[in-house]
Amino acid sequence: MKIRFGSTEIALSRYLVLWSAVVAVFALQGYMHDALGGSTWSSFDYLRWSAIQWYTWAALAPLVFRLAERYPIQPPFRLDSFGTQLLASAGVSLLALVIGALISSVTESSTFADQFRQFVGKHTATCLLTYWTLLAIQQALHFRAEQARRELEASRLATELAQSRLQVLKTQLQPHFLFNTLHAIVTLLDEDQRSAEDMLLRLSDLLRAFLEDYDGQEITLRRELALLDLYLGIQRMRFKDRLSTRIYIAPDTLDCAVPSLVLQPIVENAIRHGIGRRVGDDCIEIETRREDAQLCIDVRNRNSTLEEGADPLGHGIGLSNTRLRLKELYGETADIRLDMIWPSGVACRIRLPYREIEEADEAPEHVPA
Repeated sequence: MKIRFGSTEIALSRYLVLWSAVVAVFALQGYMHDALGGSTWSSFDYLRWSAIQWYTWAALAPLVFRLAERYPIQPPFRLDSFGTQLLASAGVSLLALVIGALISSVTESSTFADQFRQFVGKHTATCLLTYWTLLAIQQALHFRAEQARRELEASRLATELAQSRLQVLKTQLQPHFLFNTLHAIVTLLDEDQRSAEDMLLRLSDLLRAFLEDYDGQEITLRRELALLDLYLGIQRMRFKDRLSTRIYIAPDTLDCAVPSLVLQPIVENAIRHGIGRRVGDDCIEIETRREDAQLCIDVRNRNSTLEEGADPLGHGIGLSNTRLRLKELYGETADIRLDMIWPSGVACRIRLPYREIEEADEAPEHVPA
């Protein structure tokens, strides 16, 4: 069985133990007071008197808490709220005095009137102080519960806001990829209709994977690479022998968590600024490895360059969205930047917290290029 005080519950046994401790303390105080005066009663008498007084308040404490909830004293402090509690404290204290006197009249060889006069003379101030002490405890518990509720609500709102912002970034990212890919297919329709049809089939597989598999913000690197292979297959058909790919994946990174579609815009950016603008061949290299508590992903291409004075953080929809997604998901523990590599080319370096997750289901099926 539990005793409820507003939003706080306490087991009946523990509640009785707390009040029993109060009974024992005040019984000892009464004994010491009389001992210093040179005259004492039996220990049982002191315990009985203290028990009558404080177990009465143990029974009245839930009433005090209900009155405190119904007529709270809250900022800005107003006279009417204090006035209500002053009346309530007087009423409950009088009730405690009456109950104590009534019980004492049964256990003592005196009338109720005699006992009531003694209780009023000895315990009125104590009763009032007890009421206001219980009121203060209730207010403190209420403020603590309210603060916890507000912190939880603030945390929930912050989480919902972050999820909404991440979803907006993803909806910006996928149309950006889709339109660029469709443009690449259109350029092949007059040159190589068979390749264009093959690219459409791959794009269909990729879009199906998007619709089926991306309810969350993170997937395993293994699945991310499977989806990236669909995209690379499309680009290899577009550029034919001019584009090659090399992938170096550390086995212990395959089950790491990465933001879904994190690699595709980076690879697309590398192709667009490399072979998409420059003559000659290009090689896209993807490397993953673990460095202590970080997952390191490097995407390199050999046929582009950073202009002198260019921002190593990079610009463009792909990089900007990726940077914002990393910040929303991982805060300061993730990073992305661009670096020149020797003898030529640019590397996009992504650093994420190293964390393994389980694969929800099988990776999307596709035909490797």
